[in-house]
Amino acid sequence: MATLHLAGNSVSLRRVVPSNSSSSTPRHWSQFRFKCSAFEDKSGSKECSLPFKELKNVACGLLAVWAVSTASPVLGAAQRLPPLSTEPDRCERAFVGNTIGQANGVYDKPLDLRFCDYTNDKSNLKGKSLTAALMSEAKFDGADLSEVVMSKAYAVAASFKNADFSNAVLDRVNFGKANLQGALFKNAVLSGSTFEEADLQDAVFEDTIIGYIDLQKLCRNTSITPEGRAELGCR
Repeated sequence: MATLHLAGNSVSLRRVVPSNSSSSTPRHWSQFRFKCSAFEDKSGSKECSLPFKELKNVACGLLAVWAVSTASPVLGAAQRLPPLSTEPDRCERAFVGNTIGQANGVYDKPLDLRFCDYTNDKSNLKGKSLTAALMSEAKFDGADLSEVVMSKAYAVAASFKNADFSNAVLDRVNFGKANLQGALFKNAVLSGSTFEEADLQDAVFEDTIIGYIDLQKLCRNTSITPEGRAELGCR
């Protein structure tokens, strides 16, 4: 059996060899220790020097991740979303939708609808494909979003008060902290979507299609009214 031990910038590999049951030779172990050091040369590249080629990538990778996370603990969060699009007609792109988007969220370029205002839009969004759309802090209050496809959309902190999601496919959508008061989810698919800290007061879940695990998570939302919980089948 082999085990890896990390201490500081050094990594040791210990291999324990069990004794043969028919032999009196005791168990023994052999230990290898090496150091991985990253430094910049004049060209800006980093080099990792290890005596064991087969462990080089693993050890250097571990130390590289440790170094990056130590230097910038919020790096991942800061780069989660791309910069806001500067296209002058980026909000109007929702009226065309993601023409190549499928359930896996493929797109030719990001559909950036962040901070856009579609309040009471009753015709331009119905049935559109908003797959992988960036919708955080956008306003869809009173909008007709029936039959839309929003697979893998990012709608954190967006507002959908009284929006109509009837017959919509809301697959793996992040609705974290979104305002969904009075939203209509009649016959909508909610597979894999998350509603952490979302406001679902007076939302209607009539004939909603949702998996058992997703339902358990959704039922933890305390803003859902007793009527909504009954429609969902929350226990």
